[in-house]
Amino acid sequence: MPQITTREQLKADIVINKTRTLQEQFERVLNLVKVLRQECPWDRKQTPESLTHLLLEESYELVQAIDEQDEMELKKEIGDLFLHLSFQVLLSEERGTFTFADVFEALCHKLINRHPHVFSDATAETEQDVLKNWETLKLKEGRQSLLDGVPHSMSELLRAYRVQKKVAGVGFDWPSDQGVLEKLAEEIEELKNAASKEEREDEFGDLLFTIVNYSRFLGTNPEDSLRKATNKFIGRFQKIEEKVQSSGRNWQEYTAKELDELWTQAKGQ
Repeated sequence: MPQITTREQLKADIVINKTRTLQEQFERVLNLVKVLRQECPWDRKQTPESLTHLLLEESYELVQAIDEQDEMELKKEIGDLFLHLSFQVLLSEERGTFTFADVFEALCHKLINRHPHVFSDATAETEQDVLKNWETLKLKEGRQSLLDGVPHSMSELLRAYRVQKKVAGVGFDWPSDQGVLEKLAEEIEELKNAASKEEREDEFGDLLFTIVNYSRFLGTNPEDSLRKATNKFIGRFQKIEEKVQSSGRNWQEYTAKELDELWTQAKGQ
């Protein structure tokens, strides 16, 4: 009778349905990723760089599940995201740079050091105090600029928000929302008066940046607000599409006034 190899035993254990502890489930996922890396042609070809767009897609799908309050989908998307994190750690192990144990150790070390109001004798009474201490500690850890930690790969809307929150955390901010509103009016006028394409683009960027600034005073993340507004528009437009399709008419046959009426109906629904 042929002897079962270690890899075959590992694969057999992965597919068996049985009650497992949290640690056993964690090890099962890591072993599964290792087997796929060794035996799946697609997984063997992957690099950290080739997986980045998929990592972003999984993050967006996770956010969508949260938005839709779909618990089953949320569970699946968290799993998909963890799969990609596990794959990245496995690739780092192959390079000999770090392991999951190193990741967790670094995470705990960072969180403990950046929460001296919890784990030491520092004081932080408000959320703003916490953020201010957080940024000060980052600079002590060796960053040259307060803004070094803002990724260039972020969406520009979120990147602007992060930059503004960071500088506001050290006191570089408007004293009240009134100043931001006045700046908004100023930027709108400058955009109206822009003569060239380059000037219009520049002034439009300033206007967007100021709108993002105002979102902080409203207590809302601009990325979340815009995503909700876009989803709301999609829902209303799809109701208009249903009306147009059921009418038997083409879009081109509708007047602007008729489409506006359909829009008003969709908003009412």
